[in-house]
Amino acid sequence: MISAIRLGKALATAALLLSSTIMNGQSSHAETFRSVRAVRDVQLTLDPAAPFWSAAKPLYMSTDNDGKPAPAFRTEVRSRWTDKYLYILFVCPYDQLHLKPDPHADNETYELWNWDVAELFIGNDFQNIKLYKEFEISPQGEWIDLDVDLRRPHHEVGWTWKSGFNVAARIDHSRKIWYGAMRIPFSSIDRRKPAVGTNFRANLFRSQGPPEQHVSLAWQPTMVSTFHVPERFGTLELVSDQR
Repeated sequence: MISAIRLGKALATAALLLSSTIMNGQSSHAETFRSVRAVRDVQLTLDPAAPFWSAAKPLYMSTDNDGKPAPAFRTEVRSRWTDKYLYILFVCPYDQLHLKPDPHADNETYELWNWDVAELFIGNDFQNIKLYKEFEISPQGEWIDLDVDLRRPHHEVGWTWKSGFNVAARIDHSRKIWYGAMRIPFSSIDRRKPAVGTNFRANLFRSQGPPEQHVSLAWQPTMVSTFHVPERFGTLELVSDQR
């Protein structure tokens, strides 16, 4: 359990960061997450200060899935897009990691959601909202992608779908932060060519910590025990820039 001193420091730091978010980041309470146009594709980098990522204002996940503040695990998320790919970066402070033993990042990891992960749920169908894609990454670079259809009794069977997305991850043990990035082909989530003003239904989640200290973080809290509540999704919008 987080010590009282450590929690006090985390709360104080979060308060300072929150004040700067008003000027420098996207509102964590907004229902729209803006992805900023990039002129060319790049190899995934995990440095939020790199020019590619710093051109996009961050959004912060600072509540748990019940809508309660979780400042100690305030998660920074940035997004860029090109004609081919959607890019997502997660910056995840942690207290204690819950990692799968003997990780294999070369192949998809079924039931990765039982461990520490950061997740993007995204769909292009605003009529049939029970259809969407799910992308997960772990601190160890493990990954899974799913074609979700909530009309199925067991929608997790969609894990056999292959999106062709790429991931990168690393853990900074000294700072107790892990970083995860995704590069997702637009062809895997939409038949339309991406363009400024295109909107997707989306939500962002994070699973943090071992079972006895587990925290489920959400951009748009679902207010129930599962992340799979598309009625609670927000919107990811493709924009040209953020002035």
